[in-house]
Amino acid sequence: MQIDFQDATDQVKPEHFDLVEKLLEQAAELEQVSDEAELSVSFVDNDEIQTINREYRNIDKPTDVISFAMQESMEDEPEIVGDDVPLLLGDIIISVDKAEEQATEYNHSFERELGFLAVHGFLHLLGYDHMNEDDEKKMFGRQEEILHAFGLSRE
Repeated sequence: MQIDFQDATDQVKPEHFDLVEKLLEQAAELEQVSDEAELSVSFVDNDEIQTINREYRNIDKPTDVISFAMQESMEDEPEIVGDDVPLLLGDIIISVDKAEEQATEYNHSFERELGFLAVHGFLHLLGYDHMNEDDEKKMFGRQEEILHAFGLSRE
């Protein structure tokens, strides 16, 4: 799987990129995502994610992670398929500020929070959601399975 990283904060350490990359590769394997899949992960600050949240979700406050899935097709939109077309999953945008805040709030490591947000965003790209109780239970259960399999606990 190809992951393109961007750090608009200049705060993300190389070991954090490595952690997120390995975690998402394992998540892709567990979810049986093609090796040819591509996605991007961007690290931003609270101001930037608030702007994105306001523009795309009409919520004028910072959030922790936003995903933009490329595989959601509209009813009248033709699907593009073929052996030479990469599977473009979409974009995951993570607020480094929120990750730090929430790691402190939930009393676990920054690495655990960063991993949680990356997996959460990744599962959204794959079509998981938490709009109702059943979907939330399924998605959050899968997140914990992936994080546990990777060895990224809440401690």
